[in-house]
Amino acid sequence: MTTSMVAYASPPPTSYGGGSVFTMTNSPSGNAVLAFNRAPDGILTSAGTFATGGLGLAGLTGSNQGGLALSQDGSWLIVVNAGSNTISVFRASPYPFTHLRLTDQVSSEGSVPLSVTIFGNLVYVLDNGTTAIGNIAGFYLSPFGTLTPIPGSVHPLSKVATAAEISFNPTGTALIVTEKSSSHIDGYHVNAFGVASGPVVTPSSGATPYGFAFNSQGYLIVSDASIGALSSYSVSSSGSVSVISNSIPDYGLAPCWVVVTNNGEFAFAANAHGDTISSYSVSPTGTLTLVHSVAADTAATDIDMALSQNSHFLYVYDAGASEIQAFAVNGGSLSLIQTVSGPTGGDGLAAN
Repeated sequence: MTTSMVAYASPPPTSYGGGSVFTMTNSPSGNAVLAFNRAPDGILTSAGTFATGGLGLAGLTGSNQGGLALSQDGSWLIVVNAGSNTISVFRASPYPFTHLRLTDQVSSEGSVPLSVTIFGNLVYVLDNGTTAIGNIAGFYLSPFGTLTPIPGSVHPLSKVATAAEISFNPTGTALIVTEKSSSHIDGYHVNAFGVASGPVVTPSSGATPYGFAFNSQGYLIVSDASIGALSSYSVSSSGSVSVISNSIPDYGLAPCWVVVTNNGEFAFAANAHGDTISSYSVSPTGTLTLVHSVAADTAATDIDMALSQNSHFLYVYDAGASEIQAFAVNGGSLSLIQTVSGPTGGDGLAAN
């Protein structure tokens, strides 16, 4: 894999600390993770390719969010293998020596795993299913990087539907799943032992709820992909959701992927059919306001996104060009600082 670097704008100062960025090849003949060192100025350099031991799935690209998930401390990376119905665990070494060591690969307890989330030692995966109803499934992550199924944690989605993402809320008391084809948001309560129950099923504010992210205040920001908008919700520990902002348009095409800065104040949406990124502000009460309909023009089909842990840099996987673009973040504005080559048919981004 070659790495190309073009300085499109002056990166921010280098006092923020470095980190890592990960994506996966999603190859049906053998899935692997591509790792990058992220320098303090946001610039990426290749850190190697690491086999997951599982298989990718043709057609997964552009259908989901959260195919990879990093633990909050950056020590563990969890990856879905949608073609072999497994999930893999890696021990992650930090910048400036980003490296991955495979520690486990287990059944996802369903078929076509496409999104995964981690909170402390709890891991939950979303199995989309095929002709049967999909499900969620939970695991305990040991200090040695092995996964053990959580008894009683496998629960169905609302119906046979095409799902997109699973994620914990910031306190780990609830899980949210978006169902694109049914326009449902499924919520699951998670008890003190990590066992989920539910779902509580709520019709989404707008059609085709797709990617989403929680902000630090616990508000849920969801893309309404087919109508070109974002909506926001409050979420209770029971998993029930209540709309705050109802389908605020970004005037883009297919905003499917969402990330939120760590201060909770700004959200970004990737408009896959318009090759742009939009930005919103998020008020202290969870209300959304469009800041820039076009905060950046990627010039290619942009899908998965990830923010650095300090939220000073946004990374975007451009499936249409098989590349990753790096942007400096200034509030709701973006400045392109680098483009590196990425996988063809890849999936997912995770960063710290």
